[in-house]
Amino acid sequence: MSSEKLGINKDNLNTNVDPKQDFYEYACGGWIKNNPMPDEFSSYGQFDVLREKARKQVQDLIINLGSEPASKEKGTIAQKISDLYNMGMDEKKLNSEGSEPIKPLLEELKRRLKEDDLTTLLAWLHMGLDGAIFTSGVGPDPADSNMNIMHIGETGLGLGDRDYYLEDNETNRKILEAYEIYVKKLMTLTGYSQEEAQNVWDSVIKLEKKIAEIKMTREQRRNPALRHNIYSVIQLQKDFDFIDWNKYFHLLGVEGMESVNVTSVQFMNALPSLVAQLTPKELEDYLMYSLISNSTGLMSDDFIDANFEMYGKVMSGQKEKKPRWKRAMAIPDSMFGEAVGELYVDKYFPKENKDYMISLVENLRNSLDQHISNLPWMGDETKTKAREKLKSMGVKIGYPDKWKDYSEIEIDPGKTYLENVREASIWFTKDNYSKFNKPVDKSEWHMTPQTVNAYYSPIVNEICFPAGILQPPFFDINADDSINYGAIGVVIGHEMTHGFDDQGRQFDKEGNLTDWWTAEDAEKFNKLADVLVEQFDKVEIAPGVFANGRYTLGENIADQGGLSIALTAYANTDPKETDIEGFSPLQRFFLSYANVWAGSIREEEKLVRTKTDPHSLAKNRVNVTLKNIDAFEETFEIVGGDRMFRPKNERVLIW
Repeated sequence: MSSEKLGINKDNLNTNVDPKQDFYEYACGGWIKNNPMPDEFSSYGQFDVLREKARKQVQDLIINLGSEPASKEKGTIAQKISDLYNMGMDEKKLNSEGSEPIKPLLEELKRRLKEDDLTTLLAWLHMGLDGAIFTSGVGPDPADSNMNIMHIGETGLGLGDRDYYLEDNETNRKILEAYEIYVKKLMTLTGYSQEEAQNVWDSVIKLEKKIAEIKMTREQRRNPALRHNIYSVIQLQKDFDFIDWNKYFHLLGVEGMESVNVTSVQFMNALPSLVAQLTPKELEDYLMYSLISNSTGLMSDDFIDANFEMYGKVMSGQKEKKPRWKRAMAIPDSMFGEAVGELYVDKYFPKENKDYMISLVENLRNSLDQHISNLPWMGDETKTKAREKLKSMGVKIGYPDKWKDYSEIEIDPGKTYLENVREASIWFTKDNYSKFNKPVDKSEWHMTPQTVNAYYSPIVNEICFPAGILQPPFFDINADDSINYGAIGVVIGHEMTHGFDDQGRQFDKEGNLTDWWTAEDAEKFNKLADVLVEQFDKVEIAPGVFANGRYTLGENIADQGGLSIALTAYANTDPKETDIEGFSPLQRFFLSYANVWAGSIREEEKLVRTKTDPHSLAKNRVNVTLKNIDAFEETFEIVGGDRMFRPKNERVLIW
């Protein structure tokens, strides 16, 4: 081990700040100063630096593919990836085409609006073109996680969150004004007159406001019990009779449908009346706009610039759009994600990293098992089932054991960029529908290996850590254990704890939605969770705007759970580590945790994330969470009167 890799990077610190008063600024202030936010970002932190590194690595892989002889052979994965990337990079061709690539699709929509009934029209759109009016898709049955069933859900909104339409304040008015400009701009770029574009806007905002009114709140969406409502097709037809459901499923290619899961009953209950009130022109305007808006990234710069002005500048505060290579690379990186991932892993993920991670995960699992055994608020009956669930939790590290087959997707340079991507989208949708009434493939990954992130899936009861995140500052095989446990160790503990947060705890060891808690234990859990909600609710994000402790509850539980579990796991390694450059092992642990969240965020983006992101803002993930950890207080000698101090009787530690 080289000594410079062992300790904390002091350049990341702001030593002018007392860690007892603002630990986040002390631990991250130097990094923030030394890493100013690029104009293309609305937030910029350690995650983004690592993602940028992964993007550049993927770009290099794709460019190298294009120089291989196989890239000239039609049907090879090299041909598909390199041709798709080159289409996205062909600025001259894309700009010369203007709106032409989408016009055949719009003409087809117009024809179908005249000739098709609503059932046929929606089935056509839902085959990978647009999730209009409502959405459908196949996935595991919450009551039987081994089988795939059909799910019917809410459609999305142009502004993402319902509150933009329902809450009247200065910020929302500004965003709605920009949204009107955006909608009308897209329509005029596609050949509509100013008057026609105004009519489209009137139709779109009228319908989206109504949709916002009937959608579930963010907090409701976090309740899996509310999202599990099995309807027979007969009952579905009786209650939601605005389309012919048997015909709809048949047109999707899904046969033998007897029952479906309705993920938002309140939404579907209101839909027949809403649809009945739509005029044919309003429906046409809404669907036309939606198809165009969903395609902006695949057309000329006029469309891309309009989208950036709305969502980048106004909503998120970005100063400039991402360079073309990043936008072009993102399409094949997503569409052929595992094929790119296979190349990525081969070059950038050594076997020793996976071996180290496997041992780290098992240490964290044993640590969480200890915590469950010693919980003062949980009874023995629930503890036994909790430990069984933990033991059954699957682990995916680095990359899949088998790679996805993309042989049926064709990329034809003779077609437009948009047409190629649309046809691939149709293939992926058909692939999803083909899983109906079949066993769930639990070996399937839901992130690509090059993704800088991690996840816990409650319905499969597994944690997944792609190769992309298993790099510094999250993981460095040459770093001492205190740093690795403070970074990737907490991330592992965080994901494990999701199996027992306010959502995950509602699923058993098999991933089935079932109540395996005693009523007394559930009540005690909820009381502790309510304390955590209150702690975050008190945090002011902007003048008069506060964090949403209920919406971010699951992530906040996982953050503090991950910290406490990683601390125990680190102690269980019987560390012999000593002070390095004046920092004790536990000081390095907490500094490493904080440094993972180092970053800057624009004021506009803070407001967006408070509405749409179930994660707390980075600073709060450090300062608010650490105040609950006794070892943090002791390590940095924090006492009453310090801003980082929280009285013991106000602290909460669930796991």
